[in-house]
Amino acid sequence: MSSASISFPMLGDWSICPPNSFTLFGHTFYWYGVIIACGFLLAVGYCYRRCREFGIKQDDLIDNLLFAVPLAIIGARAYYVIFYGGYTSLWDMIKVWEGGLAIYGAVIATVLTVFAVCRFKRISPLAMLDLASFGLPIGQCIGRWGNFMNREAYGYETDVFCRMGLTLNGETIYVHPTFLYESLWSLAGFLLLHILSKKTRRRFDGQFFLYYVFWYGLGRAWIEGLRTDSLYLGATGIRVSQLLAGLTCLAAAVTLAVMLRRRKRAPAPLWAERAAERETEISSGETPRDDA
Repeated sequence: MSSASISFPMLGDWSICPPNSFTLFGHTFYWYGVIIACGFLLAVGYCYRRCREFGIKQDDLIDNLLFAVPLAIIGARAYYVIFYGGYTSLWDMIKVWEGGLAIYGAVIATVLTVFAVCRFKRISPLAMLDLASFGLPIGQCIGRWGNFMNREAYGYETDVFCRMGLTLNGETIYVHPTFLYESLWSLAGFLLLHILSKKTRRRFDGQFFLYYVFWYGLGRAWIEGLRTDSLYLGATGIRVSQLLAGLTCLAAAVTLAVMLRRRKRAPAPLWAERAAERETEISSGETPRDDA
């Protein structure tokens, strides 16, 4: 299907056949990678501008990214290899350029990396994850359009009004454009987080990351059930990402309810407030407290 023409009947009688790659200065570049890179840069740019609100230095954000980005790629590939199976050699497992990445593997690796780096640098990993919770949906919203260019990550055949047509050799099938569902879901999640962050005060560090986990898990649990390329848990017929999405969504909802109730009774200072106090102590010549 990588060369199929794409159409959306709800938008009229037309179709498009975008190329998977392009050549520049004698080198071939794939649109999937370009789009992923654009999403990443926009996500970093947004988070970079909002660092101070979360008590995070811009240099500390960059330090986390230097470790998180390569490890996220490794995590995404490892997740895919573990649950896809069928690999017979180590070389086949590491050939990431041939495709086979899973977003949940990248998110898990990123969270673990943030905790490790932040602990080493003595800053709050939960505050860093709050900041990252804005970048993740930006990257996912834009990155899913790389699936559009590759004609992948689509769902079962359907006749819903927003169906996507794939035409190859004169035959057309209409499928759920699940890449579009997830892109729009991520966009809505980002807008909600952005508005909440401007209109309300966080009660505890990690609150916005839990919002993100809940929102993304809720949408992914639904969308994954429509896809035709899901990774399954062995021969159980259980979709791995759908199960993980449901569990993380539930865990985030319970944790949010408990923490919001607890912090309503006993508010605690945020890392941004403690970081500001540390800066004041340092500027006045006092020895700052080590309370990370």
